[in-house]
Amino acid sequence: MSFEYPKHVRFVCKRCAICCGDTEEKVRQILLLRIEAEYISRKTSKSIGGFAEKIEGFKPYAYLMKKTREGKCIFLKDNLCTIYEIRPLICRFYPFQLENKGNNKFAFTYTNECSGIGKGPQLKKKFFENLFKESARIMTANEEDARCQ
Repeated sequence: MSFEYPKHVRFVCKRCAICCGDTEEKVRQILLLRIEAEYISRKTSKSIGGFAEKIEGFKPYAYLMKKTREGKCIFLKDNLCTIYEIRPLICRFYPFQLENKGNNKFAFTYTNECSGIGKGPQLKKKFFENLFKESARIMTANEEDARCQ
């Protein structure tokens, strides 16, 4: 497997939490793999139904994170993620996204809506390698878990 990544992109998280909820321009869908929902459930002692809704047609994702009335992730408190250490893969990636180009080729893209893009250090290939490895690890674990169900 190989991947392309944006060269010369700078990024630092500004802790603005725009990625954690809806904006006037965008309605967010924080998608969860089954294995992620189960892990968050175990670590928080909350039932999956307490923080996520079952969804269909978004494979490999199985759940959609619930939001507050204000359209923010229910785990966001005072602009901080209360499950940061166990946050879903989709959250770990933001503002980046990994697209499957077919034939075991992938490409990282990013959104300019994030105020941290263009700020901070220039990201090196190692940053994207780590994201890619984490994605592969979690996706593999999710697939193995699905086969055992």
